Amino acid sequence: MKISTKGRYALRLMIDLAEHNDGTYIALKDISARQEISIKYLEQIISQLSKSGFLKSTRGPQGGYCLTKEPGEYTVGSILRAIEGNLAPVACLMQEPNECERYSDCKTIPFWEGLYQVITDYIDSVTLEELAK
Repeated sequence: MKISTKGRYALRLMIDLAEHNDGTYIALKDISARQEISIKYLEQIISQLSKSGFLKSTRGPQGGYCLTKEPGEYTVGSILRAIEGNLAPVACLMQEPNECERYSDCKTIPFWEGLYQVITDYIDSVTLEELAK
């Protein structure tokens, strides 16, 4: 499993919103300046996070973005899955149920399933609130 730049930037964006979570909308230009990420790149990430229901927005002079829930209600896993999709370490674990012809005979599948479980448990145990502190 390798997290893309978009996934890493999505976490930084969400942390920034959590750190400035005072009930007001935050302008994308402010996030861009603090995080040193281009507005154009942030717009792509914002679009995906908004479609996933993580953010809400408003237009106008006081417009911007804010979280739809409290920071403690987001996990790193939920944010990464919204951007990256499935985080399975090998392709054969990306489908459920596993349709690999060799699944029942594969000597390595218990290892990959164990690794996937460790990854999932960890990323789902860390909240946005914890990262923002």
